[in-house]
Amino acid sequence: MTYLYDEPDQVVLMDGETYEQLSLPKTLLADRLDLMKENVEVEVLYMDDVATDVELPVLVDLEVTDTAPGVRGDTVSGGSKAATLETGATIQVPLFINPGDVVRVDTRTREYNSRA
Repeated sequence: MTYLYDEPDQVVLMDGETYEQLSLPKTLLADRLDLMKENVEVEVLYMDDVATDVELPVLVDLEVTDTAPGVRGDTVSGGSKAATLETGATIQVPLFINPGDVVRVDTRTREYNSRA
């Protein structure tokens, strides 16, 4: 299914084949919702015809909206800094990442994977 948008207390998904929409409570995605952006494909898990969980892709590409500026020469030093992503999530990224960069995030660990 495709993540369309969120409302105050639920998220709305759409089946790409039937165009049927499904609303799920935000509590079902509480710890992962800030890694989802519109139009991302997700897997909805059902038990007895009731949606019970949503699996995000293992890696998602998100733009960095705010972080301290990169420092010249900090390409392999191994340090990290906090970065806010377009969805509002905050993760640790290498020092060379700047606002506007698109990074690949592992949704299982919420960690920086690479530049996208």
